[in-house]
Amino acid sequence: MMTKYVRKNDYEAIQLDGEWIILDADNYTVTKLNETGGFCWSLFTEAQSIETLMHAVRDRYKQVDETIEQDLEAFLSDLYQCGLIENAS
Repeated sequence: MMTKYVRKNDYEAIQLDGEWIILDADNYTVTKLNETGGFCWSLFTEAQSIETLMHAVRDRYKQVDETIEQDLEAFLSDLYQCGLIENAS
């Protein structure tokens, strides 16, 4: 069974000039994401696995390099370590 993740809280997120800023008022942190990261972040309103994220990114951006799986694993790990997402199970 694949691990799925969701947002830990309803964080304030704003989009500015192709970047996303996520504000965690509880922990006083600001996380900046690029456009692709922000797109993935917008999907975390529902449980997402690495596979569902890969399909969504490929559908949205059409041309994706072969490192997408490793990039998404690192992205999920970073968001998890920052406390922004949690296991959906």
